[in-house]
Amino acid sequence: MAVTFRKAMVTGGAGFIGSHLVEKLVLEGCTVAVLDNLTGGHLINLDSVMEDITFVQGDIEDEQVLADHIRGCDVVFHQAAIVSVAKTVDQPVFSTQVNDLGTIKVLEAARRNGVRRVVLASSSAVYGDTSQLPKIESMVPAPLSPYAIQKLTNEYYAQLYYRLYGLETVCLRYFNVYGPRQDPSSTYSGVISIFMTRAINGEQPVIYGDGRQTRDFVYVRDVVQANLLAADHDAAPGRIFNVGNSQSVEINMLWRMIADAAGCDRKPAYQDKRDGDIVHSLASIQRAKDLLAFQPMVNMQAGIRETLAWYRKSIRAE
Repeated sequence: MAVTFRKAMVTGGAGFIGSHLVEKLVLEGCTVAVLDNLTGGHLINLDSVMEDITFVQGDIEDEQVLADHIRGCDVVFHQAAIVSVAKTVDQPVFSTQVNDLGTIKVLEAARRNGVRRVVLASSSAVYGDTSQLPKIESMVPAPLSPYAIQKLTNEYYAQLYYRLYGLETVCLRYFNVYGPRQDPSSTYSGVISIFMTRAINGEQPVIYGDGRQTRDFVYVRDVVQANLLAADHDAAPGRIFNVGNSQSVEINMLWRMIADAAGCDRKPAYQDKRDGDIVHSLASIQRAKDLLAFQPMVNMQAGIRETLAWYRKSIRAE
């Protein structure tokens, strides 16, 4: 899709989702500034566009760095965060400083420097483990972890900045995003990235719980599409949108799909369910369809094939 804005900042732009977003913005002819402290992101993710962007290694908590590079931007895509649920459980105070105070500083810098719109990455974690499926944006949140509370707080501040100051804000509740560049090295990384590397290496995967829990997996290219629509559409400001695929996949089935595609015959090992993990998750994306014309384009089979091909190439290159 063609975009109408010409200059953007992407916080966390060297990360998994952020780097794909940066690539698309450059392809659309945008001038792009990337702010990332590289604690979770990697410069290699930006190799294809490094000569076409302004990269700033810094923190979203640094007000001067934000002001210097946000000035003149039409849109800010706020992707930077501590995204590990487990890390926020272990370090609730530190993660709140980054995820909440950092987000307020991004919003304030945008307000003071004439930014038109801020698109914030939120999470399906805000719904908690309520039994109602699919999850719809009007449901009462029931967060189960510091991470979920932090993302919900981000949403409240975003809506406040829209109502109080007129800064256009849009919150996107990501469900389980997957695709190339998702870092499998962490125990708490996306399950698909971990399963991919285990399957390629012929190693046994670990499943937490009984494996019957379900997730709504959405390909990273579709998440990028949702961000661009949220940045451009007149119906978006002040709203929250689910970003998912609206399909439910059981974790046991997910491993079988990936193992079959990779030619791996290993059976999973099962361990206790992790604190803060939810059992079932499924998105209603009707609001995004109706108001943003959002439509996921990559089905699960195609997404697994593309992602598996990237991980094979990545592992061979190591």
